[in-house]
Amino acid sequence: MDLSNLKPAEGSVKNQGKRVGRGQGSGKGGTATRGHKGAKSRSGYSKKVGFEGGQMPIQRRVPKFGFTNINRVEYQGINLDTLQQLVDDNKVTDTVDFETLFSNRLAGKNDLVKILGRGELKAKLKVSAHKFTASAKAAIEAAGGEAVTL
Repeated sequence: MDLSNLKPAEGSVKNQGKRVGRGQGSGKGGTATRGHKGAKSRSGYSKKVGFEGGQMPIQRRVPKFGFTNINRVEYQGINLDTLQQLVDDNKVTDTVDFETLFSNRLAGKNDLVKILGRGELKAKLKVSAHKFTASAKAAIEAAGGEAVTL
C-alpha cells in the first residue's frame, strides 16, 4: 500500500445524488432538470396506461367486437394423467376429493372442478368433482373406481 492506491473503506462513502430544485446557486434550480413546460414538467404527473402522447390510443382506434356471456360457468380442468401422477407420487391412495386437489394446488378454493379424459388411469379411485367428461367417467369406472358428482 502507498499513496497511489489509497481509497476509503468499503461502504464508508455514500454518493448523495443531485439535490434538484434547491435554488439558483446550486445550478439545479429553476426547472430542476425537468425541461420547460409540458405535462412531464408538472408535479403530480403520471402517464395513464395506454397513453400515446395525445394520439388516439389503440384501444380507442380498434372497434369493439364479440360477446361475453354473463352466465358462463368456468371450470378448472384436471386430466386423468394428473390424477395418475398423484397416485404415483403417493399423494393419494383411494379417494380424490376437492380438499385433496386444493391441497395439491390443482384447484383454487373457489374453483369448480371438471375431470377431463386425457391420459390413462390405472389406479382404482373414488373421484369427487363438479363435472366429468364422458371419456373421463368411463375411464375411471373401467379402472374399477367411482365418479361422484358434487
